[in-house]
Amino acid sequence: MPAEMVRADWISGQVFLLRDHLDFPVVMTQPQGVLGADLLPLSLAGCSAWDVMAILRKQRQPVTALTVTAQSVRDPQPPRRFRAIHVHYRFTGQGLDAAHIRRAIELSENKYCSIHATLREVVNITSDFEIVEADTAGAT
Repeated sequence: MPAEMVRADWISGQVFLLRDHLDFPVVMTQPQGVLGADLLPLSLAGCSAWDVMAILRKQRQPVTALTVTAQSVRDPQPPRRFRAIHVHYRFTGQGLDAAHIRRAIELSENKYCSIHATLREVVNITSDFEIVEADTAGAT
Protein backbone atom coordinates (compact mmCIF):
# COMPACT_ATOMS: atom_id res chain seq x y z
CA MET A 1 0.00 0.00 0.00
CA PRO A 2 1.68 3.27 -1.09
CA ALA A 3 2.00 6.04 1.47
CA GLU A 4 1.02 9.63 0.70
CA MET A 5 2.52 12.51 2.63
CA VAL A 6 0.95 15.92 3.23
CA ARG A 7 2.71 18.81 4.89
CA ALA A 8 2.00 21.78 7.17
CA ASP A 9 4.55 24.60 7.48
CA TRP A 10 4.15 27.27 10.13
CA ILE A 11 4.52 30.69 8.51
CA SER A 12 3.90 33.05 11.46
CA GLY A 13 1.34 33.68 14.18
CA GLN A 14 -1.54 31.31 13.41
CA VAL A 15 -0.78 31.05 9.70
CA PHE A 16 0.14 27.66 8.21
CA LEU A 17 0.80 26.66 4.62
CA LEU A 18 -0.62 23.22 4.00
CA ARG A 19 0.42 21.15 1.01
CA ASP A 20 -1.31 18.07 -0.33
CA HIS A 21 0.59 14.99 -1.51
CA LEU A 22 1.02 16.66 -4.93
CA ASP A 23 2.37 19.86 -3.29
CA PHE A 24 -0.78 21.94 -3.91
CA PRO A 25 -0.92 24.79 -1.36
CA VAL A 26 -3.77 25.69 0.99
CA VAL A 27 -3.50 28.53 3.50
CA MET A 28 -4.87 27.69 6.95
CA THR A 29 -5.64 30.71 9.11
CA GLN A 30 -8.49 33.08 9.82
CA PRO A 31 -9.91 35.30 8.38
CA GLN A 32 -7.89 35.01 5.13
CA GLY A 33 -7.69 31.24 4.86
CA VAL A 34 -9.42 28.03 5.74
CA LEU A 35 -10.07 26.97 9.34
CA GLY A 36 -8.43 23.63 10.10
CA ALA A 37 -11.66 22.03 11.34
CA ASP A 38 -13.43 23.07 8.12
CA LEU A 39 -11.05 20.87 6.15
CA LEU A 40 -12.85 17.72 7.33
CA PRO A 41 -16.33 18.55 5.96
CA LEU A 42 -14.70 20.25 2.95
CA SER A 43 -12.83 17.03 2.20
CA LEU A 44 -16.03 15.03 2.43
CA ALA A 45 -17.92 17.42 0.12
CA GLY A 46 -15.06 17.62 -2.37
CA CYS A 47 -14.40 13.88 -2.48
CA SER A 48 -18.04 13.07 -3.04
CA ALA A 49 -18.57 15.87 -5.59
CA TRP A 50 -15.60 14.55 -7.59
CA ASP A 51 -16.99 11.00 -7.64
CA VAL A 52 -20.56 12.01 -8.38
CA MET A 53 -19.60 14.22 -11.33
CA ALA A 54 -17.34 11.51 -12.78
CA ILE A 55 -20.20 8.99 -12.58
CA LEU A 56 -22.80 11.39 -14.03
CA ARG A 57 -20.50 12.31 -16.94
CA LYS A 58 -20.19 8.60 -17.77
CA GLN A 59 -23.99 8.38 -17.65
CA ARG A 60 -24.16 11.40 -19.98
CA GLN A 61 -26.30 13.37 -17.55
CA PRO A 62 -26.44 17.03 -18.71
CA VAL A 63 -25.30 18.62 -15.43
CA THR A 64 -24.49 22.31 -15.91
CA ALA A 65 -23.80 23.12 -12.25
CA LEU A 66 -23.25 21.32 -8.97
CA THR A 67 -22.99 22.81 -5.51
CA VAL A 68 -22.27 20.55 -2.56
CA THR A 69 -22.65 21.85 0.98
CA ALA A 70 -21.72 20.04 4.16
CA GLN A 71 -23.31 21.17 7.42
CA SER A 72 -21.63 19.77 10.51
CA VAL A 73 -22.55 19.40 14.16
CA ARG A 74 -19.72 19.38 16.68
CA ASP A 75 -19.41 19.10 20.43
CA PRO A 76 -19.45 22.54 22.09
CA GLN A 77 -16.36 21.83 24.23
CA PRO A 78 -12.80 21.06 23.09
CA PRO A 79 -11.80 19.04 21.23
CA ARG A 80 -15.14 19.83 19.54
CA ARG A 81 -15.51 16.39 17.99
CA PHE A 82 -17.62 16.08 14.86
CA ARG A 83 -20.87 14.23 15.61
CA ALA A 84 -22.83 14.65 12.37
CA ILE A 85 -22.34 15.93 8.84
CA HIS A 86 -25.20 16.47 6.42
CA VAL A 87 -24.22 16.70 2.75
CA HIS A 88 -26.59 18.47 0.37
CA TYR A 89 -26.15 18.25 -3.40
CA ARG A 90 -27.73 20.87 -5.67
CA PHE A 91 -27.70 19.85 -9.33
CA THR A 92 -28.62 22.13 -12.20
CA GLY A 93 -29.28 20.92 -15.73
CA GLN A 94 -31.95 20.13 -18.28
CA GLY A 95 -33.76 16.81 -17.98
CA LEU A 96 -31.61 15.35 -15.21
CA ASP A 97 -32.64 11.87 -14.10
CA ALA A 98 -33.16 11.68 -10.33
CA ALA A 99 -32.54 7.91 -10.31
CA HIS A 100 -29.14 8.36 -11.96
CA ILE A 101 -28.25 11.11 -9.49
CA ARG A 102 -29.37 9.05 -6.50
CA ARG A 103 -27.30 6.08 -7.72
CA ALA A 104 -24.20 8.25 -8.32
CA ILE A 105 -24.42 9.59 -4.76
CA GLU A 106 -24.87 6.07 -3.36
CA LEU A 107 -21.84 4.82 -5.28
CA SER A 108 -19.72 7.69 -4.00
CA GLU A 109 -20.84 7.20 -0.40
CA ASN A 110 -20.62 3.41 -0.34
CA LYS A 111 -17.85 2.53 -2.79
CA TYR A 112 -15.58 5.34 -4.00
CA CYS A 113 -15.17 8.24 -1.55
CA SER A 114 -12.30 7.45 0.82
CA ILE A 115 -13.29 10.29 3.17
CA HIS A 116 -16.82 8.91 3.53
CA ALA A 117 -15.47 5.38 4.08
CA THR A 118 -13.13 6.65 6.80
CA LEU A 119 -15.67 8.79 8.64
CA ARG A 120 -18.93 6.84 8.37
CA GLU A 121 -18.29 4.64 11.41
CA VAL A 122 -17.47 7.56 13.73
CA VAL A 123 -19.60 10.42 12.38
CA ASN A 124 -23.30 10.29 11.48
CA ILE A 125 -23.27 11.22 7.77
CA THR A 126 -26.52 11.90 5.95
CA SER A 127 -27.23 13.35 2.53
CA ASP A 128 -29.93 14.57 0.21
CA PHE A 129 -30.15 16.28 -3.15
CA GLU A 130 -32.22 18.64 -5.21
CA ILE A 131 -32.49 19.17 -8.93
CA VAL A 132 -32.93 22.62 -10.42
CA GLU A 133 -34.13 22.68 -14.00
CA ALA A 134 -31.84 24.92 -16.03
CA ASP A 135 -33.39 27.98 -17.63
CA THR A 136 -34.06 27.29 -21.29
CA ALA A 137 -34.64 30.96 -22.18
CA GLY A 138 -32.67 31.89 -25.25
CA ALA A 139 -32.15 28.27 -26.28
CA THR A 140 -32.81 27.44 -29.91
